Amino acid sequence: MAEIKKLETAKLMKKVMADHFYEIDAAVKSGNPKVAWCTSVGPAELLRAMGFVVYFPENHAAILGASRAANDCIPAANAIGYSPEICSYLTSDVGAYLKGFTPLSKIYDGIESIPKPDVLVYNTNQCRDVKDWFEWYAREWKVPCLGIESFVNVGDVTKDHVDSIAAQMRKLAVDITAATGNKMDEDLLKETVRLSRQCSDLWKDVLEIATNKPSPLTFFDGTIHMGPAVCMRGTQVAVDYYEILLKELRGWVDKGVAAVAGERHRIYWEGMPVWGKLRENAKLFLGLETCLVASTYCNSWIFTALDPDDPWNSMARAYTELFIVRDDDYKEDYYRRMLDLFDFDGIIFHDAKTCPANSNCRYGLPQRFSKETGIPFITIDGDLNDLRCYSEEQAITKIEAFIEQLDG
Repeated sequence: MAEIKKLETAKLMKKVMADHFYEIDAAVKSGNPKVAWCTSVGPAELLRAMGFVVYFPENHAAILGASRAANDCIPAANAIGYSPEICSYLTSDVGAYLKGFTPLSKIYDGIESIPKPDVLVYNTNQCRDVKDWFEWYAREWKVPCLGIESFVNVGDVTKDHVDSIAAQMRKLAVDITAATGNKMDEDLLKETVRLSRQCSDLWKDVLEIATNKPSPLTFFDGTIHMGPAVCMRGTQVAVDYYEILLKELRGWVDKGVAAVAGERHRIYWEGMPVWGKLRENAKLFLGLETCLVASTYCNSWIFTALDPDDPWNSMARAYTELFIVRDDDYKEDYYRRMLDLFDFDGIIFHDAKTCPANSNCRYGLPQRFSKETGIPFITIDGDLNDLRCYSEEQAITKIEAFIEQLDG
């Protein structure tokens, strides 16, 4: 059985993520700087420019899923009225808090709990659940919860969309100042947006290196190496990290190193990861000599609209162009562009049972795309964190049969 190839840069990833969590923990213990929670596709640049260290609870929820602690935590949130059918990131994270547990304390010496924020800031461009999630903690800790109400089912992003979100962002900055005393530094905002755009461009280059045949990168690698793009965009640390990662990946391309030895098929993954089965699924596809070369999920942190010369409007546009809030016509066109770029043979749609906003297989989109392009697809049932929704045997059977179909 072939072994999963590990990038040397993965060692640096561990250090970078450790530094991130230790910085937040130190801020909580000293009271300076103040801590802001932010949704993963929220206005992190704004918060950094206001002097906060920024914590992303979705990252914590993903760690709960990947460590398989989520299923022990979800029932605690269910017991206080949060349905098993809503976002399992929310129920995992809230449940872990109720149980007094965090995997961070096992990974990082000296970190005893998740950080209590001075303010919680959301953007509903992902879903309404992130707002409900943050409001629970706001009630628990009696801290302000502020945010942006985004558009949904967006076709073309228009000036009206941008103007509305930019106005909300400006008001958000004023409201955060009123709530915490932290003030906006316009020069720092421009610099932070510049670094975010640089991080985004590098992350895009990292993901698009999978256009090479064979690919030196898989979807599973992307879910790990996306950490700085999520948690540290707007910092030099993230920029430096992706420059190092990109250099190593280009070296693999030059040497003809394949992430999946004997790559026979190239697949697009649509939807959330099954966090608790990343390694098992990586090994499954490795054994099938099939590379998951691209995904909408990892691409969600590419923000090419960011412009340091026009920070407010460009942030508004970048966070409104997000795939998850677009209409099906846009999404179908997006898949066509990904097909042209990555030249994949098929698509796997993950129907994540507690994440309807990021499951794009429920309204005929796979069938329409397949009819137009001839690209076959399958849908697997599962979830991001709640493994009770995932039948591993059924998923393996469907995936193996799909690859046999591709073999012809």
